[in-house]
Amino acid sequence: MPLSNHRKLQLYAYLGPLPAVVCSLWLLWGGDHAFNTRLTLSVLVLGCWLACSAALLTLIFRPLQTAANLLSALREGDFSIRASRARGNDPLGELYSEINLIGNILRTQRLNALEATALVSAMMEAIDVAVFAFDEAGCLRLANPAAQRLLGFSTERLLGQHASRFGLAACLEGDPVRVLSQSPFPSHAGSWGLRRCSFREQGRPHTLVLLADLSQALRDEKVKAWQSLVRVLGHELNNSLAPIKSIAGSLGVLLRRQPRAEDWEEDLRSGLDIIGSRADGLTRFLQAYSQLARLPAPSPENCSLARLVLQAAALEGRLQVRHEGSADVTLRVDPAQLGLLLTNLIRNATEAALLADHDSTTPAEVRVAWTAAAGTLTLTVTDNGIGISNTANLFVPFFTTKPEGSGIGLVLSRQIAENHGGSLGLANRTDGMTGCVATLSLPLR
Repeated sequence: MPLSNHRKLQLYAYLGPLPAVVCSLWLLWGGDHAFNTRLTLSVLVLGCWLACSAALLTLIFRPLQTAANLLSALREGDFSIRASRARGNDPLGELYSEINLIGNILRTQRLNALEATALVSAMMEAIDVAVFAFDEAGCLRLANPAAQRLLGFSTERLLGQHASRFGLAACLEGDPVRVLSQSPFPSHAGSWGLRRCSFREQGRPHTLVLLADLSQALRDEKVKAWQSLVRVLGHELNNSLAPIKSIAGSLGVLLRRQPRAEDWEEDLRSGLDIIGSRADGLTRFLQAYSQLARLPAPSPENCSLARLVLQAAALEGRLQVRHEGSADVTLRVDPAQLGLLLTNLIRNATEAALLADHDSTTPAEVRVAWTAAAGTLTLTVTDNGIGISNTANLFVPFFTTKPEGSGIGLVLSRQIAENHGGSLGLANRTDGMTGCVATLSLPLR
């Protein structure tokens, strides 16, 4: 059996001086000294040998035991014990100093961890979002007070139970961020937002699920949307009905007047034309709103981008539209909706370019260009009009700066882009020229 390090040190401490002790005793007893002298000196040599060896072992083992006790205290979480002889003028002092330094660092880290844990616990207690933590087997390992109130059980009855028992098994699958179509809690109907992520505890995977009740927020947003819609519709209706009422009243007075003026028929026709124009404007407004409200989900199919651009450009007869695209790109989109989007952008750019004052050297122009890179198609429609003075309300429904505009085209176009997973932006040109640039981004699938 191999000897332990402790036994080896003891063996070396006693066997190292043994040859000198044996030689001393041999010389002592081999001489002509008196017996008492021999005995006294022998006891003295043996005593010094044993005492020095024991002292050496004590000097070796006691510091090691002290260091072991300090490290054991750190392991147990007791950071109040310190080594008193922590000086840097010898290796043992440096060891004690390093142990004390480790103790200070661990104590600081422990305080920070306790404070962070207390903060997280306070947040878990305060928030209304239900927080669940499941292990890799789908068993519940953590539930905050909001989650306990939703499930109607205390922590003791919840922990260790499988997610399927509470109807939460579907929350562990599917998209990590979504709105649940059906409430997972029978006693709490409404819309619930789900967010799921993964983390590790003690090296094992866990799943964190957050459920937030969106019913109140959605109701508030619906109220705001209805208020905004009623305000916009009321404003538009008042702008059309007020002059109609005024002109109709004036025509009524004209017809009741006796005798009538010589040009009364001309005034009557003029008033009726104004009433008809206002009614047509109101009809266009309502049709535009209906188109925005009834936009269907895209029906994607493979389409040639160049073909869609050429078709949209061909519909604009007031101006020759230049297209400067790179190689043709095949898109997986709804051709009717994307064609409508391109038509709106080209029409807006053409109207802006024609409204600006141009000379023969810089005629009105509209350019369509596109590039495909990094899985994204970027299409731009550029004009040399007067630009945009206020970009804040560009995508606000029914907001328009054109006398005959409905304020729907850009909003509808952006909704089409977003329904295809893309985006639409409009900004002034930054190349030193006047005009605007509409930028459409679509993912390449």
